[in-house]
Amino acid sequence: MAQAPETAEFGEWPLKRLMTEVVGTGVKSAEDMTREQATEAMERILAGEPDHTTLGAFWLANRWKHNNAEELAAYADVIAEDVVYAEPDADPVDCGANYDGKGDTAILGAAAGIVAAGAGTPVVVHSGDRVPTQKQDAYKHVLDELGIRTELVPTESADMVDETGFGFYYQPEFAPRVHALWDRRDQMGVRTFVNTVETIANPARADVHLGSFYHLAFAKKITDTFEKMESQSPHRVVMFQGMEGYDDIRPGYTKVGEWTDGEFDDYEIETPEYGMDFEYEDLEVDPDDVAGDSARLTEEIVAGDREDHFADAVALNAAFRIYAREDADTLDEGLEMARESIDSGAAEAVLDDLRAF
Repeated sequence: MAQAPETAEFGEWPLKRLMTEVVGTGVKSAEDMTREQATEAMERILAGEPDHTTLGAFWLANRWKHNNAEELAAYADVIAEDVVYAEPDADPVDCGANYDGKGDTAILGAAAGIVAAGAGTPVVVHSGDRVPTQKQDAYKHVLDELGIRTELVPTESADMVDETGFGFYYQPEFAPRVHALWDRRDQMGVRTFVNTVETIANPARADVHLGSFYHLAFAKKITDTFEKMESQSPHRVVMFQGMEGYDDIRPGYTKVGEWTDGEFDDYEIETPEYGMDFEYEDLEVDPDDVAGDSARLTEEIVAGDREDHFADAVALNAAFRIYAREDADTLDEGLEMARESIDSGAAEAVLDDLRAF
């Protein structure tokens, strides 16, 4: 990404000044930025202005001090100005998995989204192409293996949702200036706040977001971020503890956070009560072919050819998508709808439609 000359066009806070006076003074003494400062920082970053060393230092300083919801909302609102939105007629669930992918366990979200779509819950997913830092397999790569088009312009993605019930939005097409940061992020070697805010970009303008977290405090931070954003205001956000930080619910004791119209609640579920009576290791696949294995599992599950722990995990993840959109009042009801989607052939029909799109 070419470096632009530093100007006063954006305000009084170039990144170097923010480093020396606000965020870069040390782990204990660093301060949070105001919304105006964070906004200006992100505007400068997307414009390609900061020196590469300064940009790396700024990203790292934000990592060690931890961004608050106000800063994340400011970053996300600036990114929203870059997003090319295409809103389908359907009102889908927006699934915001980590763009840098998975390396150990099956990516269940493609199958879960297809099953949910077969049950009448439209689903949108989005990712880039092996985004730093992990650069592992993500949604795009599973869909590629399934023979589904992924390098779509946003209007095509919206059409895909309306025609099939499931849609994929490709980051280089819907957020080109964020994608242009790829090389800089790759040189960092660690995740930056871009990894967080890109997952909530919401190119379909969905009213429901489903995501994942490692710790409940992060889920609360994300819901607070949505509440403080000016570019979007979803009705509902459902987040759970996901495998490898992905939007695939992990087996066992799992925390769930729900935010609906400003009200936050959290609770625990035991996934064996919903059929996931197995361990994390049981969902592992070939680490050299996560996308390929995940695609094969997707085909077999939606066709009703598997009745094992992978099929149970997909059904529960589909149930979460159905429940998140409030197409089911309970997870149990959502699970029944997910299993019926498979048994009736509706899920397989969605996959056929996606391949034909």
